[in-house]
Amino acid sequence: MLLDTASLYFRAYFGVPDTVRAPDGTPVNAVRGLLDFIARLVQDHRPDTLVACMDADWRPAWRVELIPTYKAHRVAEETPQGPDVEETPDTLSPQVPVIEAVLDALGIARAEAAGYEADDVIGTLATAAKGPVDIVTGDRDLYQLVDDARGVRVLYPLKGVGTLQLTDEELLREKYGVDGAGYAELALLRGDPSDGLPGVPGVGEKTAAKLLATYGDLAGIIAAAEDPRSKVPPAQRKRLLEARPYLAVAPKVVRVATDVELAPFDPALPSTPRDPEALAALAERWNLGGSLERLLAVLRA
Repeated sequence: MLLDTASLYFRAYFGVPDTVRAPDGTPVNAVRGLLDFIARLVQDHRPDTLVACMDADWRPAWRVELIPTYKAHRVAEETPQGPDVEETPDTLSPQVPVIEAVLDALGIARAEAAGYEADDVIGTLATAAKGPVDIVTGDRDLYQLVDDARGVRVLYPLKGVGTLQLTDEELLREKYGVDGAGYAELALLRGDPSDGLPGVPGVGEKTAAKLLATYGDLAGIIAAAEDPRSKVPPAQRKRLLEARPYLAVAPKVVRVATDVELAPFDPALPSTPRDPEALAALAERWNLGGSLERLLAVLRA
């Protein structure tokens, strides 16, 4: 099981009241909410291994170089040496180091790589996995990794993590008209305002799916647009041809990396905390209470 950790703690932050606080009054709703999420996921799915995948760089420079608008609207402060500071709620940012410290004290593996997003870490681990993989994320971009033949699916939270959409290729074909491999091309054609991806003007999700169904893949669509004998409608042809500079670089930006170099880690789920003393201190300092106890009970079971 691979966790898109930031996606989950953002959901926890907005799903758990900020009245959940440490003794000094600091909100810990994201910390406790994430612990509850992990407890529920382990209890319901019993994964053999679990990795909390992290964003070492939420807006990698190599992606921005190709598409300057990539996540630009989410930058709170530019950092010359990078990574830029992401705009996040004031009371969420201080909780992230606490989350990392608690996971480390528990012995739950964290994985990240300088210059890459959690998506790239997930892509690398999912590609290298020898058995089935469940990816837990609220980010549809990771649908591109769904692969029935290899048992890779996405568990997409609909309501907390108690109600998950089990996303396999059948569901993707039903909802979007593409399989996992085709989802990235669908996404880059239609664009994604939340990631600052412009897409091709006039090409929405349904049009993108139709183009992919007709011409097979992005290369086939571009070839058809460049062929005056093809049946691509004139207005659509014009838009596709004008978007060629974007379409030349978008695949590298939208597709997750699958060959990121990661430091060694042990993905086995711990039955007891790695550092009980540190965990006890964190529990008292941050009032982790029942959330931590529930997770420890599930890990022991």
